Amino acid sequence: MKIFKVAAFTAVFAAQFAFAQFKQTPLPYAYNALEGNVDAKTMEIHYSKHAAAYVANLNKAIAGTPQEKQTLFEILSKAGTLPMAVRNNAGGHYNHELFWTVLTPQKNTQPSAKLSKAITDAFGSMDAFKEKMSKAGADRFGSGWAWLSVDKSGKLFVSSTPNQDNPLMDVVEEKGTPIFGIDVWEHAYYLKYQNKRADYLTAIWNVTNWKEVSRRYDEALSKK
Repeated sequence: MKIFKVAAFTAVFAAQFAFAQFKQTPLPYAYNALEGNVDAKTMEIHYSKHAAAYVANLNKAIAGTPQEKQTLFEILSKAGTLPMAVRNNAGGHYNHELFWTVLTPQKNTQPSAKLSKAITDAFGSMDAFKEKMSKAGADRFGSGWAWLSVDKSGKLFVSSTPNQDNPLMDVVEEKGTPIFGIDVWEHAYYLKYQNKRADYLTAIWNVTNWKEVSRRYDEALSKK
């Protein structure tokens, strides 16, 4: 049942980007499903308040504009030319829709052999990758995200973006297709971890959905 829910979530997540208006996809697990790593109250507020506000404000910001008829990917690709309300809320919507899917209550999911090799080739080892990814999140001053993405040549890279920017946007230095992201805004962790962002970044690996990250990796490569 959990696998079905995640698959259904992913299908809706992909399908909704074919048109606007945009809507929030149902969370593919219960608010308390990640307890011990992400607490239920944080998940409830994060999903039902913060993420919901991004999609509502995005729809408001694009109403009556050409972006109302564009896909989310088209909007993100031209974020630097658009009003900040569109850029911030489009990024916030995309980033959170990805974030929910790359977390899971399933224990000990593993990356595919293909993704494991790519990680080792790019970073030296899985541990080295996790260290680099966690550092990207820890070093992000203020609010933002840490990303694992696929560049235009098909290689993996780790980056960090401020606020709700992401590697799909024309405003970032390192562009690519995100396959995994960690939200390091304080609202993602502060109720449980307070100022200990590093502890949150460590805990995320306990609930990483490597099956979904692997699927996204294959999908990103298929478009190169």
